[in-house]
Amino acid sequence: LDALVADLPEMIGGSADLTGSNCTYHRASSVLDAANPAGNYINYGVREFAMSAIGNGIALHGGVVPYSGTFLTFSDYARNAVRMAALMACQNIFVYTHDSIGLGEDGPTHQPVEHVASLRLIPNLNVWRPADTMETLVAWMSAIEQRATPAALVLTRQNLPFIERDRETIESIAKGGYILSDSEGEPDIVIIATGSEVSLALQAQGELADRQVNARVVSMPCCELFAAQSPTWQHRVLGDAAIPRIAIEAGVSDYWRKFVGLHGAVIGMDQFGESAPAGQLFEKYGFTVDNLRRQAMQLLSK
Repeated sequence: LDALVADLPEMIGGSADLTGSNCTYHRASSVLDAANPAGNYINYGVREFAMSAIGNGIALHGGVVPYSGTFLTFSDYARNAVRMAALMACQNIFVYTHDSIGLGEDGPTHQPVEHVASLRLIPNLNVWRPADTMETLVAWMSAIEQRATPAALVLTRQNLPFIERDRETIESIAKGGYILSDSEGEPDIVIIATGSEVSLALQAQGELADRQVNARVVSMPCCELFAAQSPTWQHRVLGDAAIPRIAIEAGVSDYWRKFVGLHGAVIGMDQFGESAPAGQLFEKYGFTVDNLRRQAMQLLSK
């Protein structure tokens, strides 16, 4: 935001009483209120629906790009306004942080499980779940460039490792799904991952290679944009349908059947979480390198 707003002063932000947690307040932010009508940041209070609906109004006015933030689990309160943003084809950027059981000690009321898949079902809404800084930057750029499509940027609470990429790979991020790391030879299995699970997929790829298994890692930060690509690109990324596929995402699993098929595997979260440190929860629910490697080997043995 610090970088973008320097060139895009028409951006106006805000948060539903979670400014410090959402990180939506940038260096040039100035709170808009009665004493400062020229401000570019709105403290909405605990009003997720009103915040999102006001963003729609700002977008429809024209000349301004609105963005606003809250925890992902609270997108439920804003859902009708999010749906209307998509229906009206207005450029509204929804920043949703604390995206999974990685939230930790706040417990299952604050740990979104079904929310990402639910948002993906809304037509004309680009839902991004980035794996690191680079994918987050591309997500922001896409959200700004897509003038008739709102975007939901789904971000973690916990820090994620930066992933090295060459220029061609970086340019592929904007297509929504791409080969992040390919196997030495033809892939024996394709691992599809998003967000915080991408780094697990990369580590599992190395462990599978030690067992003479060629694994391709596909990062799919925006399924909607990937679905809009040509069949040629989709086949290039996912490979032949005969190649086994396994998807991993810290959310409900059913959504990923469209990519892995009935005979593929999904490591997902089909129950509510618990209150515990994030690391313990990821271990408990199978979001580990060991479990991903084990599930991949089981899939290959069928």
